[in-house]
Amino acid sequence: MYNQLTKSDIQKMEEEIEHRKCVVRKQLLEHVKEARAQGDLSENFEYYAAKKEKNRNESRIRYLERMIKTAKIVSEESKEDEVGLNNTVILYFEEDKEVETYKVVTTMREDILNNKISKESPLGRAIFGHKVNDRVFVKVNDQYGYYVVIQEIQKTGEEEGDTIRSF
Repeated sequence: MYNQLTKSDIQKMEEEIEHRKCVVRKQLLEHVKEARAQGDLSENFEYYAAKKEKNRNESRIRYLERMIKTAKIVSEESKEDEVGLNNTVILYFEEDKEVETYKVVTTMREDILNNKISKESPLGRAIFGHKVNDRVFVKVNDQYGYYVVIQEIQKTGEEEGDTIRSF
């Protein structure tokens, strides 16, 4: 499966890779050297902790490089009156009689705790491309689904604080 990423997602990932290679890698190598210099490695917790952190950084670099290599580039463009990527939508949930606000993002920026839903999630997939006042059925699985009404679409774009998720 290919991850759907925007050009700005790719750019942020490349910036993180560059930072990890040029800044973080050097700092972590220095921590390993300092810990190694403290003597007996068999009982040196600081050495093992420094090595673990160095390996975690290298793993993150490989992960980001693989994501970029296998990414499918998607456009952030959408019609003015339709739900698209990086748009904030206000939805009315008929079943609960509640109104909630969500931002539709790529899978790598999904953060449900901050109301950022992936366009690949059941809700994101259902509302993507729809217009204000559309009543949309959200199919969760074969046994359950619900209706939402799109009350408002805000063309918000990407936020500066958006980060790429790590797994």
